[in-house]
Amino acid sequence: MILYLKNEGETMSNVKNDAICSMDKDFAQWYTDVCRKAELMDYSSVKGFIIYRPYGYAIWENIQKELDQKFKASGHENVYMPMLIPTSLLQKEADHVEGFAPECAVVTKGGLEDLEEPLVIRPTSETLFCEHYAKIVNSYRDLPKKYNQWCSVVRWEKTTRPFLRGSEFLWQEGHTIHATEEEAKSETLQMLQIYKDTCKDLLAIPMVTGLKTEKEKFAGAEETYTIEALMHDGKALQSGTSHYFGQGFAKAFDMKFLNKENKQEYVYQTSWGVSTRLIGAVIMVHGDNNGLVLPPRVAPTQIVIVPIRQQQEGVLEQAYKLEKELKEQGLRVRVDASDKSPGWKFSEAEMRGVPLRIELGPKDIENKQCVVVKRNDGVKQTMSLDDALAQKVQDLLDQMHDEMYEKAKKHLEEHMTRVNTMDEFVDVLENKTGFVQAPWCGDTECELKIKEQTTATSRCITEEEVHDETCICCGKKAKKIVNFAKSY
Repeated sequence: MILYLKNEGETMSNVKNDAICSMDKDFAQWYTDVCRKAELMDYSSVKGFIIYRPYGYAIWENIQKELDQKFKASGHENVYMPMLIPTSLLQKEADHVEGFAPECAVVTKGGLEDLEEPLVIRPTSETLFCEHYAKIVNSYRDLPKKYNQWCSVVRWEKTTRPFLRGSEFLWQEGHTIHATEEEAKSETLQMLQIYKDTCKDLLAIPMVTGLKTEKEKFAGAEETYTIEALMHDGKALQSGTSHYFGQGFAKAFDMKFLNKENKQEYVYQTSWGVSTRLIGAVIMVHGDNNGLVLPPRVAPTQIVIVPIRQQQEGVLEQAYKLEKELKEQGLRVRVDASDKSPGWKFSEAEMRGVPLRIELGPKDIENKQCVVVKRNDGVKQTMSLDDALAQKVQDLLDQMHDEMYEKAKKHLEEHMTRVNTMDEFVDVLENKTGFVQAPWCGDTECELKIKEQTTATSRCITEEEVHDETCICCGKKAKKIVNFAKSY
């Protein structure tokens, strides 16, 4: 890892790390530099298939842990479905297969022999769950079934970028079936709220939520709801989706049950998922010109202790003593006792986005104190090495989370612009960026024209009521106010 070492007295606000491109000069290159230099990932020998390095995977594990607890608390169970799907099974739901066909990777050989039927490497697992549910559900007493799967999927993308869009990525996919439409729709919105709350409480990222347009909804769904984050460069990132399927898949796969009146009825179905794309959101929402800035609750290491003049007697011993005390309070902390210089260790911790750095040298020990440095703004403060230190550090981490969320929220609010004409729409995209809220007639043709003219896509429909507004594209009476944005 090549790092820029700051001179004494310099802070994160007045220097940048020369190992990475400036985010304002080339945001895409900055993002790639951070992914590599912070050791989150590496490229494999197959395009679009990345290696999740330990630090990057640890972030995903913390996201997974938080969501898994919430899923189980809301009555969901984890399962695992096969990786391979027979093409005949995938083709049972016409809209679904049409939506995924261009991205499917297909296995045609088993060993040296041609397969009787080609097998698709799962791009998603709706069809597998449907086949299984059709076998095991007979009565209303068997419902609901609320399953979740943690796995990887393969979608043969033409353009890839680490964490954001890959030919293979890690995710969770929930698949549930219910006896009533009301219950299934409630499930769909409940999972959307779980995603939104997790992004706020764990990742310090505010989300714009809403219903997707017909054109943008998931293949085979009746309704698709989305959480959308705004990146530092003003582009949107779809960060998770929750789908209401109605009975479409149920009819295609003959998923029936005997209701309380002893009559056959089709189940109502949902599906929902988030992926390692959330790691990309964390990088691009919070990062700066020194690298990652990780929200404390998701950071693999929340605190790094840097011993100063560690060769002197008692310094390392005190550093490890402090590490033990903080770990006993449930904090994720480590001592950097490597033979690198303190300046190097500082820069390395900054690049990796470690929320807090504690500096501890001979004079600090003599004065029974330490220096604590916040990663999100570089502010330093001196704290006493007493019994209250662990609580003070925890309070500071919580404060940092709130500061990061409010900063991201302010950025979002400042880049949420309401327009009424196409000229205003274009001006905002070119000069301000972010979400552009515009009246739309509901016609897919207009939606496509807007994308063709501006490269902006509809992200979600707002809850704003439409009065006398007209569509920015065709001039007809508007039916919806939609959040448009350029996106990843």
